[in-house]
Amino acid sequence: MTALSEYQRLEARGLWRERAEDQRREVVASLGDATLVLTDTNDRALAHWSLAAVIRLNPGELPAIYSPDGLDQETLELPADETVMVAAIEKVRRAIENRRPHPGRLRIGVLGATAVGLALLAVFWLPGALENHALSVVPEVKRVAIGEALLERIRHVAGAPCDDIDGRAALARLAARLPGPNGSFRIHVMRDGVRGAILLPGDLVLLNRTVVEDTSDPDVVAGYVIVADRRARERDPLGRLLAAAGPLATLRLLTTGVLSDEVIESYARSLLTTPQEPLSNEDILSGFRDHGVRATPYAYALDITGESTIGLIEADPYPTGAPVPVLVDADWLRLQAICE
Repeated sequence: MTALSEYQRLEARGLWRERAEDQRREVVASLGDATLVLTDTNDRALAHWSLAAVIRLNPGELPAIYSPDGLDQETLELPADETVMVAAIEKVRRAIENRRPHPGRLRIGVLGATAVGLALLAVFWLPGALENHALSVVPEVKRVAIGEALLERIRHVAGAPCDDIDGRAALARLAARLPGPNGSFRIHVMRDGVRGAILLPGDLVLLNRTVVEDTSDPDVVAGYVIVADRRARERDPLGRLLAAAGPLATLRLLTTGVLSDEVIESYARSLLTTPQEPLSNEDILSGFRDHGVRATPYAYALDITGESTIGLIEADPYPTGAPVPVLVDADWLRLQAICE
């Protein structure tokens, strides 16, 4: 720790006193190696101040007053015309201060880095971790309740599900023919609002009535159910809801077992307005293969020319017919009349 080389031969006159009660006397202040040396007019040394300890008692004011220990007992006053020495002392003091370890700054840096890390975790890791934990612990009965709550909100927009008793019986047999990962689906045909088919938490499938009425082949209806199922296997329907609702809603579900009416209402509306993600042909064909259903009728229902769905048609796992019909003719006729 030394004085800056450019100032090591600098001298200036000033007024020094050793104690507060002493008379000030004229001295010569010289910048030395790590010290400020004070001598009298006869060049006799009076004091050696460590530059590391020198404190300015009146920052920004002139004449500048310095102390070797921060107290006002021993002082050195440099007049206003000794600006070069004042500037030199200040520069040396700053240089020494910058070389000192700053544990407080280190603590602040560590705390800042920790805070940033926690913020990044909260933004990027916590929502996914909460969602994954919720999906692993929420029981099936709660999923069913959430699905029913969503259906109730959708009813307000899309109307009540079609409920012809014979058609409902045909839907039950269709669900038995196309079992899901947790058992049979509960399938409803909606009069309006739903795009194609959507699968709600609790294995609740909603079909638009046009899916049933605007085709002559039950394999088309089965195809919509199968694709909704494959989409749900790609991303859990409850997971989609929680991702849309946010971590606070997920935390509330974990701690209280309920989702607010506002969350249910908002997500129900988004289901009716947000396009669904497309699936790859491989995923779709895998579903048709697993359920023993032809893919070609569904492909032509999506595109009557077959141009955009040629991959499903050419790779149909049952091009000559499924091993077991989706529905017998009588049930198919009942299902087509479910909304009449």
